[in-house]
Amino acid sequence: MAWEGAVVAATNPRDKAGAIIAAALALPGVMAHAENAPEHGQVSVKYLQYQDSQPGLDRIKVKAPSIYVLAPLSSQWAVEGSLVSDSVSGATPRYHSAISGATLKMSDERHAADVKVTRYFERSSWSLGVSKSKEHDYDSSAVALEASFSSEDSNRTWNTGIGYSSDKISSTNDPALREKKRTGEVIVGVTQALTANDLVQVNLTFNRGRGYYSDPYKDPDIRPDRRDQKILLTRWNHHFADLGATARTSYRHYSDTFGIKAHTLGVEWVQPFATRFTLTPSLRLYSQSAANFYYDPVYDPDVGAPYPQGYFTNPQRYLSPDQRLSAFGAITLGLKLGVQLTPDWSSDVKFERYEQRSNWRVGGQGSPGIDPFKASFFQLGLNKRF
Repeated sequence: MAWEGAVVAATNPRDKAGAIIAAALALPGVMAHAENAPEHGQVSVKYLQYQDSQPGLDRIKVKAPSIYVLAPLSSQWAVEGSLVSDSVSGATPRYHSAISGATLKMSDERHAADVKVTRYFERSSWSLGVSKSKEHDYDSSAVALEASFSSEDSNRTWNTGIGYSSDKISSTNDPALREKKRTGEVIVGVTQALTANDLVQVNLTFNRGRGYYSDPYKDPDIRPDRRDQKILLTRWNHHFADLGATARTSYRHYSDTFGIKAHTLGVEWVQPFATRFTLTPSLRLYSQSAANFYYDPVYDPDVGAPYPQGYFTNPQRYLSPDQRLSAFGAITLGLKLGVQLTPDWSSDVKFERYEQRSNWRVGGQGSPGIDPFKASFFQLGLNKRF
């Protein structure tokens, strides 16, 4: 829900640009809290369908209905929460982009829920949230505390948060597997209204994880039991008053102790038309390096796939054939149509097409021998304000 924010120009250049923040017309991903709880509640129902593929094979299919509710309890309190149920079926690579017969009948369901309570003060807000996700081989529980602080002129908002998650991992291939993973997260950021038409944000996130990171469905797959992550996210929204449109841009830099370094550049153009409609085309570019322990699909000729050369004579301490840890680049094209049906009812439909190739990596060579990967996303939503 928070990804739908947009910058709106003030009617008078002399008006405080901070009114943009105070009205929660913020950057995507930012909930700019006002001094009081929202005046109106909201119910959103969405349906997501996902399908990915590689040459000659449709792989994973996901169907995910969800519901989101935001309810003000008073002028100082609000609660929000969501429910989602994923139905997953298809085939996943056993290693690299190769499919084995054992993976062709994969199916699973995931049920997830979260709830967050927010208390509003004169120049700050505090939120406490909990979440739970469960599937047949993976359970996750998390808790997070967030806070935001506004300047006296409301032109700047500082935000910070801490979170902790606890995961339990099992496997249908190995009933004896019972592993755990713990992750702590800290985020700090600032949102600044530069002008009545420009809003920028910078966020820094640090994650520290300990526990089981290997994939029990790939063999061999042995990963370090610790992973530290650093993320820098910058956003800039600019409103073009003459066109009534808003450009939303973002850049994300990611690095971790697995050795992966990734860059993501995103651009969206939000264009209202015909009074009630909004059209939003989008483009996202992504590139990453491979993990230090990822091995290319060049196998030991005496043993064959999936073991890398020298595995039995001089094995590495850590290694993985997971395609997601390889070096590659990706492009995502999207288009979203929104319509305001009545003052309180709105709807939207969104389609995205994702494609990933090794030779699209920027700033270095991609991992060889990996089939191109494609995915389609379709989302339909209906929203009611009350």
